Amino acid sequence: MLVWTAALVTLLAGVAGFFVADPLDLPTDLLDVLDKRASVISMVAGLLFGGLGVWLQRRPPSAPASSPPEPSRALEPADMTAPRTPARPFHLMPRPLHLVGRDETLPSLHDRLANASTLPYWVAVHGLGGIGKTSLVAEYSHRYQHDYQLAWHLPAEDPTVLSAAFAELAAHLGVQQADRADPVRQVHAVLDAHPGRWLLIFDNAPDAEALHGLLPPTGSGHVLITSRSGSWPDPHGLELPVLDSGPATAFLLERSGCEDAQAAAAVAAKLGGLPLALEQAGAYMAETGTDPSGYLDLLTRHRSALLAEGKPWGYAEKVTSTWQAAFDQLTTTHPQAIALLRLLACYAPEDIPYHRLLDDLTVDSLVELGDGKGAKRQLSLLPAGRLQVNTTMAALRRYCLISRPHGGLVSMHRLVQAVTLDQLTNGQRNAWSAVANTILEQALPGTPYVPAAWPDYRRLLPHGLTVLPPGSDGLLEISRYLGAAGDFRTARTLARQLCDHRTEHLGAEHPDTLTARHDLAYWTGEAGDASAARDQFAALLPIRQRVQGADHPHSLETSHHFAIFTGLAGDAAAARDQLAALLPIRQRVQGAEHPDTLRTRHDYADWIGDAGDAAAARDQLAALLPIRQRVQGAGHPDTLRTRHNLAHFTGLAGDVAAARDQYAALLPIRQRVQGAEHPRTLDTWHQLAYFTGLAGDAAAARDQLAALLPICERVEGPEHPETLTVRHALARFTGLAGDPAAARDQYAALLPVRERVLGTDHPHTLANRHSLAHWTGQAGDPVAARDQLAALLPIRERVLGADHSDTSVTRHDLADWTGRARDAAAARD
Repeated sequence: MLVWTAALVTLLAGVAGFFVADPLDLPTDLLDVLDKRASVISMVAGLLFGGLGVWLQRRPPSAPASSPPEPSRALEPADMTAPRTPARPFHLMPRPLHLVGRDETLPSLHDRLANASTLPYWVAVHGLGGIGKTSLVAEYSHRYQHDYQLAWHLPAEDPTVLSAAFAELAAHLGVQQADRADPVRQVHAVLDAHPGRWLLIFDNAPDAEALHGLLPPTGSGHVLITSRSGSWPDPHGLELPVLDSGPATAFLLERSGCEDAQAAAAVAAKLGGLPLALEQAGAYMAETGTDPSGYLDLLTRHRSALLAEGKPWGYAEKVTSTWQAAFDQLTTTHPQAIALLRLLACYAPEDIPYHRLLDDLTVDSLVELGDGKGAKRQLSLLPAGRLQVNTTMAALRRYCLISRPHGGLVSMHRLVQAVTLDQLTNGQRNAWSAVANTILEQALPGTPYVPAAWPDYRRLLPHGLTVLPPGSDGLLEISRYLGAAGDFRTARTLARQLCDHRTEHLGAEHPDTLTARHDLAYWTGEAGDASAARDQFAALLPIRQRVQGADHPHSLETSHHFAIFTGLAGDAAAARDQLAALLPIRQRVQGAEHPDTLRTRHDYADWIGDAGDAAAARDQLAALLPIRQRVQGAGHPDTLRTRHNLAHFTGLAGDVAAARDQYAALLPIRQRVQGAEHPRTLDTWHQLAYFTGLAGDAAAARDQLAALLPICERVEGPEHPETLTVRHALARFTGLAGDPAAARDQYAALLPVRERVLGTDHPHTLANRHSLAHWTGQAGDPVAARDQLAALLPIRERVLGADHSDTSVTRHDLADWTGRARDAAAARD
């Protein structure tokens, strides 16, 4: 009614403007102007009054000032579906500018929610602070917002703020609130009656307990939770991992505007793929013009200060502060957890074997370990026994400061480790490092040559390399495990570090230094340099005899290995003679069945065979085998070695089929006991193929060796002597299988490598020359074969002796190819 009244007034005003002007008898042109102005004025006035009328009609009536408040009452569903409810209430976090490495996670999360069998369905996205939980959920809410008719973000870290957020949502939903109404119940009632799909986001919830009674119990919707707590049931948990190297590197390049992918990848690795750290690093590089290489240098030299620099977009905290609240809370409520966190921060970040390290510790043992170590106070703070350890791990897990424990292993992000240690003084860091070293040393099994202990060594290895001092007995033990397990090159590297450190700090002739020198020489030889090992043992032996005594077990061990590597360097007869002199001394000093004495018996038999008497070697090893089985056990590596060499000399003594069968029986045992790619296992595989070929199946031997060669090249190295031996055998059986030209070419390619690696006069090099000549003749060039053998014969006579079996074979083959070259008279002579 008011609208029509206003319109009528406006019309009368326009008419009056016209009729009032005309009786004044004004000029015609002026009347036209006034008439137009009156029309415009009436139109504008009509719009103003019309709008005012609409507003007055739609305004809800206000209660009289004297009316008492309506008493509170329970909400009914009808209240929630009133016409005042907006169609699609949305309140979302800002969409992240950069979200990388989650291309599979987002669709997977969407499918998980969309295909839920029961509703409402909730998922808790949890993980370390700075892992990008909120960014992931924010991107989800924007990317899939069209799936929902209602979507609302609720900050859940503080209960008061969360309650206020519920009240805001209730008001937006048009719920008629009373003074004492519960906004949570009001929202739940709306969601229960809501006909469409809805989404609630509880951001940064402390834990599951903090959301008790707040998650909607009914309704056809989804709930997403972000939390640093790791205590969520598996069906509803989604632990967010760090970014893989590729996406992390791509993000840094894009964020910084740089192009050095290699340096960016190194920065990403240093930062452990943590999105917060990557964003902070990218921001710093963009702000300061620093390239990834420069940032990497700064991170190496000024880690603590650099992690506090840069302004990460989309994050409230920086790396140095994002976990501080958790640290503070644990310091107050669970000091053992902070102590354990500091201990774990000293080890390598991945797969820390906490059960192996901590389960056997007791209060008394912790005190005992602390005595004399300068770390008694730190040790006294740690949990003792499995129950305390598990309780303390659970406390750390509540804040996602560690990964979910599995199989006695736990991981800790490298930046959490860095920030944890950077908060300590130098003295505190040194004390915790001493604690970590002490605990790890007592956790080492003490049996590096026993395969059953190798899984424990394998788990402790990266942590030992991180915390053990360079001259420690623990590092010596680890180096011996590595060598025993077949990693000769790493064992040699560690032995060299030990030797250098002990020489500098203990002196060149200290017994511990001599032990390190012995190990260095041994692993040098096992890594493929027999001549260098021989020379190192030759220099060490007189020092040990003078310092420790000629009959000391360590001196006898050095004498033993001096003989072994003398033989491996090419002088089998000298090795045989040295071991023949050593054996009675060991029997007298250590006993006839001491493992070291049995090892000398074994190697003596070996070198008898390598010096040309295969039958005698076979017989001695056959007599030794039952003793080793009884004394050391059927599965001991030394016993398996005797079985291996017995098969070898059985074949060389003429029974190749028996040798093949013995190797076939031995191979699966070595694979099970020592590992499928242990060098000793690969050697057994090699010999099985070799004697398979000698037993008449050259094609099978060729195929087995072709499969073995790339494994040897990867495990032992392409120029390791054993790898070269496999190449030699492959060439031989390639020829015997019917392709002499390919055999010739393989030997021709192998010869210069053997000359460079082993030397021109090494027996294996000479064998290579002989085989090259043979297959050159078989490929159709008897004259070249004759000439090559003629050049080889005097060298074999000089190096091996005129009566050596290999020399005799060369002499025989020279006569044969001389005849085939149509020089019958010379062949007869």
